[in-house]
Amino acid sequence: MSKKTFLNGASFTLRHLFLLILAIFWLIPIFWLVLNSFSEFQGLNMRQFIPEEFSLTAYRLLLFDTDDTVARFPVWFQNTLIIAIFTCFVSSSFVLMVSYAMSRMRFRGRRTLMSVGVILGLFPGFLAMIAVYFIMRSFGLTNSHWGLVMIYSGSSGLGYLIAKGFFDTISETLSESARIDGATEFQIFMKIIIPLSKPIIVYTVISAFLAPWADFMFARIMLNSGIATDWTVAIGLYNMLDRTFINSHFARFCAGGVLVSIPLSVLFVIMQKFYVEGITGGAVKG
Repeated sequence: MSKKTFLNGASFTLRHLFLLILAIFWLIPIFWLVLNSFSEFQGLNMRQFIPEEFSLTAYRLLLFDTDDTVARFPVWFQNTLIIAIFTCFVSSSFVLMVSYAMSRMRFRGRRTLMSVGVILGLFPGFLAMIAVYFIMRSFGLTNSHWGLVMIYSGSSGLGYLIAKGFFDTISETLSESARIDGATEFQIFMKIIIPLSKPIIVYTVISAFLAPWADFMFARIMLNSGIATDWTVAIGLYNMLDRTFINSHFARFCAGGVLVSIPLSVLFVIMQKFYVEGITGGAVKG
């Protein structure tokens, strides 16, 4: 065995060993959460990684034993699902329309708008959350699920860059032929571009659905009435970790974490092919 072959083999082994260690550290909390969701003991047990007794008690209590404090998981799930679906529809529409305009239309100030959009997208959204809260409060939209939909959807058009890159890969001759036949820009967008853009549409829809589904910070600030039936899943599960409830609700918290991850996992498994194609297709051009 040559020295070069030995070094390449050693480098390969070390890289994958490092990745394996990272994967183990990443998976341990997930396994611990799943195991505790099936624990008969409903409190927090830090002395044992594997529970002594397994049961479905936490799932039964989470779904059917509701009260007016922190155990309203079915209502939280419904609230989060409604917010995520409406946000997904509005945000996806904004992103696709803005991306098409930036990709196919030529107008004064286009490049400036694109640059401003990219720069604004570099700033995390929570920097503006206090200003957004006071604006929404002045319109009476705090403690409102529709107010959250507006917040999640309002700046979604700034995420146009990947979809624009995908639209850039679609031949311009298709649009020119449609214009010669008398088609409007809206007809070209709906009847030519959209049918050819399934991968980027799937990517956009999943990304738009993920934002409200997993968000905690904006939801916590906006839904501050203290009424449990108004909360989203993220707020509800967080409140289960309060020191008043953690010794009786921790297993239910773990069960809720498992149930929340199931829809996203199923969605990714079904749409994985198109999701990857959307990312790679949108990365070809910028």
